[in-house]
Amino acid sequence: MSNNRNFKNLLELNLAILFIATSGPLGRYIDMPVPVIIGFRALLAAVLLFAFCKWRNISFMIANKDRGVVLLSGVLMGVHWVTYFYALQLSNVAIGMLSLFTFPVITTILEPLLLKTSFQKVQLLLAVLVLIGIYFLVPDFDVQNTNTQAVGFGVFSAICYSLRNILMKNKVSNYNGSVLMWYQVVIIGVLSLPLIWIMDSSGITRQWPAVLALALLTTAVGHTLFLRSFRKFTVTTASIMSCIQPIYGIILGIFFLHEIPSFYTIIGGLLILSSVVIESIRSVKEK
Repeated sequence: MSNNRNFKNLLELNLAILFIATSGPLGRYIDMPVPVIIGFRALLAAVLLFAFCKWRNISFMIANKDRGVVLLSGVLMGVHWVTYFYALQLSNVAIGMLSLFTFPVITTILEPLLLKTSFQKVQLLLAVLVLIGIYFLVPDFDVQNTNTQAVGFGVFSAICYSLRNILMKNKVSNYNGSVLMWYQVVIIGVLSLPLIWIMDSSGITRQWPAVLALALLTTAVGHTLFLRSFRKFTVTTASIMSCIQPIYGIILGIFFLHEIPSFYTIIGGLLILSSVVIESIRSVKEK
């Protein structure tokens, strides 16, 4: 029974990662200003999550002491989304997604400091393996190169994402993941409203199916499942395991955008995938 439960937890986490991975191809495909994409994504996701929570009779109550943390996590999530999508638009699915995946290394360093958890050397070693994999995939560093700029946006996005995940770690045990995600997308949507009004948002009339997929699969379903995984795994473990996300995204990019990865992309992807498999096996044995 315990093995079945562990397998179910791992399956749910990987399903969450697959849905979140659709953000790469969708971020490249949708042709609108980044803040407008993020604004519509957040507002649509807010409607979908609100309907889901009402259907399941889930309470929206948040204790006063937790409201500041939820607000900050929403702001961090918004900055993460915006900078990540700029990374995608400046480069391609592979570079955009893989630059974001410095966040397991960042999480490995920050989690013990901020949550006062024990430091495990094996997680640092796996994070280093991920970093080596990413090294094979990023271009030569030249500040005039848009790919290099994309990596910069991706790394900053990773810092925001890591901090948001750590902030949420102590909240998912007290609140439903869908409710926490709803508050975050509402915050992002409200902050984005002026930008939607100012910038050109006319593209939504012909690209609403892709934006809806981004709101439903990537955001409402994917991120909610990922938040739920924090009940079963540490933030560091979930982060390292989620490094399979670029592989999913690159595969989706091949099929839908015809972006073929290079030989070095394949090598880096194999290194990243190896760390995910090792961490998955290790986490099951610990459970």
